[in-house]
Amino acid sequence: MAPYFMRNLIPKRTQRAQGRPLLTVLASLTWVQWAQFFSGWLCWTCDAIDFFSVSLSVTHLEAQFSKPTSSITTAITLTLLFRSLGAVIFGILSDRFGRKWPLVGNMILVGCFSLGTSFVNTYSQFLAVRSLFGVAMGGVWGLAAATALENLPVEVRGLASGIVQQGYAVGYLIAAVVNLFLVPETSHGWRAMFWTSSGIIFFSAIVRASLPESAYFIRAKEAEKLHGEHKSTGEKTRVFLRETKEMLKTHWLLCIYAVLLMSGFNFLSHGSQDLYPTYLQTSKNFSAHNATVATIIGNLGAITGGAIAGFLSQYLGRRLTIVCFVLLIGAFIPLWILPSSFSALSAGAFCIQFGVQGAWGVIPIQLAEMSPPAFRATFPGVAYQLGNMVSAASAQIEATGGNNLRTTIIKNGVPTDVPDYATVQGIFIGVVAAFVIIITIVGPENHGSHFEAHKTAFEEGAGHDEARAEGETGESVRSSRPDSLRVEEEKHDSAV
Repeated sequence: MAPYFMRNLIPKRTQRAQGRPLLTVLASLTWVQWAQFFSGWLCWTCDAIDFFSVSLSVTHLEAQFSKPTSSITTAITLTLLFRSLGAVIFGILSDRFGRKWPLVGNMILVGCFSLGTSFVNTYSQFLAVRSLFGVAMGGVWGLAAATALENLPVEVRGLASGIVQQGYAVGYLIAAVVNLFLVPETSHGWRAMFWTSSGIIFFSAIVRASLPESAYFIRAKEAEKLHGEHKSTGEKTRVFLRETKEMLKTHWLLCIYAVLLMSGFNFLSHGSQDLYPTYLQTSKNFSAHNATVATIIGNLGAITGGAIAGFLSQYLGRRLTIVCFVLLIGAFIPLWILPSSFSALSAGAFCIQFGVQGAWGVIPIQLAEMSPPAFRATFPGVAYQLGNMVSAASAQIEATGGNNLRTTIIKNGVPTDVPDYATVQGIFIGVVAAFVIIITIVGPENHGSHFEAHKTAFEEGAGHDEARAEGETGESVRSSRPDSLRVEEEKHDSAV
């Protein structure tokens, strides 16, 4: 008989039947739920705008600081390395104090460091600011995903996960458009990228500050008042630390698995994106304009793949959907690296990013559902950023590989020796895709989890997965819906 993890790859029918039709659930959402979802998506989009402003400006930064590609990509590596620290700091603040103000403060810091990048004049200053940016950037994903998903009904979380995660691709797309149309038109060049980025980031902080706290934390505070419990901040913090210790003692193996999973996913993402514009310009002799257009086409594929995969995961299961989309990556690697024409390579970019970001589109909800429920900002955020730390050298690995694996192209009518980034990236992504498939198949899945019914991290017993909030039974999401909809759901469940 096949191992359990293989037999359980497709969720049971009862897990997939999720109550009401998708359109019915979407129609029932309040403006606050829509706004909080948009806020989480926007914050994650802003995160990507700034990060990819560096990737798109590598050639400009080489000229600015008189450094080779491998030195400029050191900034990308440092940003990724320091993100783990930010994930720990802001994740703990969010699980302890709430989603709203930690995320607002986080985005303000991200905006400040983005603005600071535009004013650096030396290579050392550039590395220092990008390292600090990495700390601030590290907190965004976990807080943004929790804000966007935990306020939504279970039935739409798969689709929402795909859309939220593709805020990353939208951010890349926005940065590419700015690089294509604004940068060439201003005398300040690459610095205009970061001015634009910081303005959008500060706007996202204003949006989140204008919205209420997550219903998850509002419920916990109301329950506290109802029972007459008035713990001091110090008492709540002691409870939080005790429950965190209990969670780590229980879930240490899950923590290791999550880091391995996210290491594979981050190698997949950064290996296919960070050096891509440089690859097109150096190995394929594209102009900066055409390389940027190809990047935009690739990100259109990413947005499409993420939304489709998130939707499918609600029915096929999280892990099976990931496996299917990663298999697509392997199938399209030849189209991504072998052609030389703009149209064929752009098609390859679209297809590869359709697979890469399609698989990624399932990750926010997969991590949220597998996480210890009370720690849905800290656990996914830290796992994600530790995976980023492990994969931090992706661009440098590829740049170093290109320095050692060479090819010859005709440039301005003259045979020219250049790095063979096509072969390097093809091998790199192929190996990583195989690893991601294996680690995904052997891992857990908690499809359709009602994690919003759990206690918050500062409540007694929150470190245990079975610890439900007062009066919650796992169908707690219904308690926040109109009576008519709850009656409709109860009738549906009786019929099933």
